[in-house]
Amino acid sequence: KKLWQVSNAFIIPEQERLAKRLTDNTFADFVFFSNSGTEATEASIKIARKYFHKTGKPERNRIITFQGAFHGRTLAALFAANNPKHIDGFGPKVEGFDQVPFADHEAIKKAINKKTAAIMVETIMGEGGIKIVPDVCLKGLREICDENGLLLILDEVQCAYRTGNFFAFERSGVIPDIVPIAKGIGGGFPLGACLVTKKVSVGMTPGTHGSTFGGNPMACVMGSAVLDILFEKGFF
Repeated sequence: KKLWQVSNAFIIPEQERLAKRLTDNTFADFVFFSNSGTEATEASIKIARKYFHKTGKPERNRIITFQGAFHGRTLAALFAANNPKHIDGFGPKVEGFDQVPFADHEAIKKAINKKTAAIMVETIMGEGGIKIVPDVCLKGLREICDENGLLLILDEVQCAYRTGNFFAFERSGVIPDIVPIAKGIGGGFPLGACLVTKKVSVGMTPGTHGSTFGGNPMACVMGSAVLDILFEKGFF
């Protein structure tokens, strides 16, 4: 007897409530909802590129990623990770990504040029072998980004809500610019989200991006039900 799907052309109270709960409890100022993690990652890539386009630096459209990464199954996400097993047969290559060895900060610094927009890394690398980015390295990445005017994207699609903290990066004290999440956030119901700061959201005006089913009432009720449990005293 209740709507579980309406167009995002309408105000969706359940979506607004979930977004506010997420922003009230995280670094983020805004949330874009999707159906999956790979869509959340795609939104992250688009937001980063659009930010520099909006701020007068359209040439800054390349993203540094890491060997062994996994960012999803869409074409851009596949070539962001550049895993030979996953990209085989899906050419031509989607441009815009520069890959470096995992945990090699010197290689990162060498890879940065006038076209670099962001660094994107999984806080805990899943497909790559459960490799944790140490807190000191997360701080180092934030410093590199700040020194070079880059955005820091921490992909928490696989690890958000699942590590004893809301986000795996929280213990480091680092504040990222963009964080895609999914997997457990809907308690098994299809739900993804891209969390972003106000500063970085400037290019994402109405109509810039969208989703037919992302943020529908049913998914957002599920997302809030998960938060009801996570926010219980002592849960984490």
